[in-house]
Order: sequence, then C-alpha cells, then structure tokens
Amino acid sequence: MPSSKKTTKPAGEQVRAYFARQTPEARRALKSIRDAIRATAPDALEHFSYGIPGFRYLDRPLVWYAAFKNHTSLYPITGAIKRAHAKAIEGYETSTGTIRFPMAKAPPITLIKRLVKARMAEVRTELEAGA
Repeated sequence: MPSSKKTTKPAGEQVRAYFARQTPEARRALKSIRDAIRATAPDALEHFSYGIPGFRYLDRPLVWYAAFKNHTSLYPITGAIKRAHAKAIEGYETSTGTIRFPMAKAPPITLIKRLVKARMAEVRTELEAGA
C-alpha cells in the first residue's frame, strides 16, 4: 500500500539545488555564509524550509539565509539582537527579522558569526524558559 506521507528530498540535496540555481557571485556569498554558520554552530543541523536553506539548533530553528539579485539575507534577526548589535549592523539594510548584505561586497563573516552566536543564545534562553 503506498504511503500517504509526502516525501521530500534530504536537506543537503535541497540546499545544493538552491545553490545551483544562483549566480556564481551569489553561490560564493551563500557558501561563505553557510561556512560561517557551520563554524559557529557545528552542532546545528542543516535544513531547508520556506524555500531557502537554514540551520536548526537544539531542535529549534536557528537561522535561514538566502540570495537575491542585489543582496544576501540572514534571518531571523530579532529586535533584541538588532538592539544589542546596533553599532555592528550600522550601515546594513534591515527589515523586520532580516539583515541584508550587499552582493557587491563579500559577506561580513565576523558579523555573521556574532549574530549566529546571539541567535544560539536566544534559542537556549527559549528552551530554558520552556517556550
């Protein structure tokens, strides 16, 4: 009897397909962002949702990243993180939950690692609070 469960491709396969659809410039930027996240959160698991790559940490969403025509983005950058790192993100375009890095420049790896660490702390705090 066929399963009614929807089958999806493994996250790694979906991420590779997402990268393949990007321009070479975007692929380089995405790889840098992905490598920075992996270096900062080596225990995080890669996943793919909302049509973009991301990572889960302690079985919770950690971050997603994506490429667009003129920028790459990192999500979620909460209001608390924005306030705590206001000086560091100055000069980067932000919107609700997002920071954008211009495609014309290499992604700011040190800043990305800092933001991922802050997100990891938020995830741990949420878990401790039982959220």
